[in-house]
Amino acid sequence: MSEVSVPNDVTLMEKVVNLSKRRGFVFPSAEIYGGFRSTYDYGPIGVQLLRNVKDAWWRSMVQMRDDVVGLDAAILSPPAIWEASGHLKNFTDPLVDCRQCRERYREDQLEDPTTCPGCGGKGTFTEARNFNLMFKTHAGPVESDAAVAYLRPETAQGMFVNFSNVLQASRKKPPFGIAQIGKSFRNEITPGNFVFRTREFEQMELEFFVPPEEAQQWYEYWCRTRYQWYVDLGIPESKLRMRPHDPDELSHYSSGTSDVEFLFPWGWGELEGVANRGDYDLTQHATHSGERLDYFDQATNTRYVPHVIEPAAGATRTMMAFLLAAYDEEEVRGETRTVLRLHPRLAPYKVAVLPLSKKDDLMPMAREVLALLQPHVMCDFDETQAIGRRYRRQDELGTPFCVTIDFDSLTDQSVTVRERDTMDQVRVPVADLVAHLLPRLA
Repeated sequence: MSEVSVPNDVTLMEKVVNLSKRRGFVFPSAEIYGGFRSTYDYGPIGVQLLRNVKDAWWRSMVQMRDDVVGLDAAILSPPAIWEASGHLKNFTDPLVDCRQCRERYREDQLEDPTTCPGCGGKGTFTEARNFNLMFKTHAGPVESDAAVAYLRPETAQGMFVNFSNVLQASRKKPPFGIAQIGKSFRNEITPGNFVFRTREFEQMELEFFVPPEEAQQWYEYWCRTRYQWYVDLGIPESKLRMRPHDPDELSHYSSGTSDVEFLFPWGWGELEGVANRGDYDLTQHATHSGERLDYFDQATNTRYVPHVIEPAAGATRTMMAFLLAAYDEEEVRGETRTVLRLHPRLAPYKVAVLPLSKKDDLMPMAREVLALLQPHVMCDFDETQAIGRRYRRQDELGTPFCVTIDFDSLTDQSVTVRERDTMDQVRVPVADLVAHLLPRLA
């Protein structure tokens, strides 16, 4: 076996996008109607990968901790929330139009603010104006100012306004966190780079409420912890970095923010931000709502507004980073093998069950093996084409193990287990199959 050079950045992006559509990871949305810009549908394989990314996050942030609880807040919100949070006034990007070709751009993302990247026109841009990124709608049958509502641009505010509810219901005390995974919507001026920047996306966010004097140490803790999560799930450290924001980048409420960045084909891009938000959010909502959003510490007989450390990750762009990091090619017996070396926890299918032949005498046993595995892991069942082609198909899906039922299986009650990365094969009794596979999929 000899190595094939890893594709260069441009080629890698093209190959991953093509693989995504061909194998059912991601489809352009509304494609039969010509598509709808910057929207994507997650196919049979992609929906599993995205679910596994979210499950891995939830497992790390909620299941394996006793100081974090979950929440699922509403997507529609009244203007009062966004006025208190500052989004109505400040959640804007600088928009410019080219007078020549009519294309619109974010001024801060132009390499040359005097030249249109579309038509090449010099000095053809309009004056920059602030463009609010929130989607505005109306709740109810009448479109009036009183019925205005917004699609949330982030999941965070639902956790802040539920602080007291969660505090009372869960009987937690700072330091403790509220975690949420959900859809957010931003009317981006220039979406792009596949699923990296879209107008509809999913976030995985934690609001971790701490005593003010402990904020810095928890900020440093979450920076380390969140960086390590990506490493543990298979992204090489050469493709990751933790970048602290410069002082002029910080939000007005932040005393410190760092981004976990991934080296995408076009350069470094943010996967997750970890911010020390201070007491800004709870104070703002308390002021605007008239409700107390603080904590009384009986041990010290003091009352304080907790500070908040916020690790906020994009689920869809994280899925994309895992895809890019896992993509590999190698030469096997004169042919190029494409394989997604996904961590077993992220792999859409954990095991593929493959009867060597479609003949009736193998199918009952193959179905029995599938039924044996399905309560434990997500499985694929593939009975078409030659076994070698089916192995290659599973390699492209990132399936860690293939289980082949052959004619010897009928007599020795054993199956062949093939491992994705090494392509090694071992014979395992059906009775021992679950015990053999599960530790290797953890």
